[in-house]
Amino acid sequence: MNSTTARARSGRRGLRGAVLGAAVVAALLTTTACQGEDGGAEAAASPTGAARTTAPAAPTTDSGTGSGSPSAAPAPTATGSGDSGETGGGNGTEYADCEAAGLGTHVELQDGPGETPRHFLLTVTNRSRTPCVLNEAPILRLRAGNSAPVVEMLGEPDDEPVVVEGGGKAYAGLYVFGNDEGGEAEYDQSDRFTATLVAGEGTELSGTLVFDLPEGLGTVSVDDAARVNGWAGTEGLAMRPITRL
Repeated sequence: MNSTTARARSGRRGLRGAVLGAAVVAALLTTTACQGEDGGAEAAASPTGAARTTAPAAPTTDSGTGSGSPSAAPAPTATGSGDSGETGGGNGTEYADCEAAGLGTHVELQDGPGETPRHFLLTVTNRSRTPCVLNEAPILRLRAGNSAPVVEMLGEPDDEPVVVEGGGKAYAGLYVFGNDEGGEAEYDQSDRFTATLVAGEGTELSGTLVFDLPEGLGTVSVDDAARVNGWAGTEGLAMRPITRL
């Protein structure tokens, strides 16, 4: 073999080695790229990747009824009844109506010595520790028995109830006799007064109050001129309209 042929063969071997080397490098690059793409896909599909990219679930407000709707907060409950807690007879206050069994009674004559007994102050005392309410005026009878006529009220009743504190007092003025001149008037004699109370809605309550006459008066003359004033918180308010009769 001459030198020219040897050099040609050597050139071919070098060219073949370069081509093979380039092919190996290209294969290695392709393999690396595929592995990178597969690894990224696996990372995107993994639970760990999903947990990082998914917002946390909102807390449930299901009340267990199966509706799936949020439960509304409970509305505040109103207390009391009627007008901010009416009680007893619906008198518009927070206290119950007074009951006859819980009241003590007293009568005072307002006329002087030698005068015809006409004007009386009726007093009731709340014997309990709890306030109670008196409405309008007592339903008063000057003669014995429920068949006796009821004394007419002097003027219009006061719509404002009288609250009697525990151990406190309330008053009503009473005029019993007007026809004492001429000798022909019809009148009766009475040894006591009886009364029932009115509830807040205007109905008559059960129970009877008995007002015994003051000591020294066996009986008094009574007639259809009698009038009773409404309940009041002071003696003056109870008697002032009555003393004008």
